Amino acid sequence: MIARLIVRTLLVNRHDDGSAGDANYGRIGQGYTAYRKPDPAIASFIEKAFGDVDTVLNVGAGTGSYEPLHRHVTAVEPSASMREQRAAYLSKAIDARAEALPFESDFFDASMATFSVHQWSDLEGGLAEMRRVTKGPVPILTCDPAVLRDTWLFEYAPEMIDVEVRRYPSVGRISSALGSNVSILPVPIPLNCTDGFSEAYYGRPECLLDPGARRANSAWSFVDAAAEARFAHKLDADLRAGVWDQKHGALRNLPFLRDRYGLLLVGFKTIGNDIWLRVSRRHRLWSEFRMPWNFATCDACLR
Repeated sequence: MIARLIVRTLLVNRHDDGSAGDANYGRIGQGYTAYRKPDPAIASFIEKAFGDVDTVLNVGAGTGSYEPLHRHVTAVEPSASMREQRAAYLSKAIDARAEALPFESDFFDASMATFSVHQWSDLEGGLAEMRRVTKGPVPILTCDPAVLRDTWLFEYAPEMIDVEVRRYPSVGRISSALGSNVSILPVPIPLNCTDGFSEAYYGRPECLLDPGARRANSAWSFVDAAAEARFAHKLDADLRAGVWDQKHGALRNLPFLRDRYGLLLVGFKTIGNDIWLRVSRRHRLWSEFRMPWNFATCDACLR
């Protein structure tokens, strides 16, 4: 295992702050936590996927969003800028990469990655490593790139959306890499989502006039300054003139965005012919999780 980790480490280029993916968080990561806070409605989906596990590995952990506070969490994050922004009540993150996890096989009960896999240099290698070190569920929070051009953002920022479409791996590719036992669940995005990824502002376009909000989405770091300036100018002008509201104003009152912009893929390791389940209670929890979600239970998140 040590030899494999050394080879994989030598084969990857890292940015000055250690960022190992395509984005340089040493340049764009400052102030990240002001805009990217875990959203309770989204967190509830991830929490249900864990069942009653105790130890959890968070890969590409960033500042610690969605880490379950009542479990024993080990975080892996290559960017020093992101590790430094982790809250004091969270565990300190280990400087390591998804593609070369420094743990023995079956070391954790569960592992997770949230809005991270699209930045990895080797998706299949990273997910294989997560499966190797994990005995149970592997929840992956991502989005379906096939629907990203369906939002109003593509009208205003086609360059940024095209970047996201290229970066995000297809649902099929992630599912295949997770193995033969995978559940795929749409994760509705609430109107007042506290996790400021681009689609979280679907009904609050003014928020994206804030350069900090854009900087907290790594796709903008791949867009040239002129294109970003055109986006801000056009959106600001259309909001002032009422053009945006004429076309898209209904989104301001849409409680949830549900069309695969948020997806949770959960892979399970198999032992013989049975999915890994510690106790029958977890099986009941997972069966309930796979039932249609009662969106009314999330109304309190619309604050």
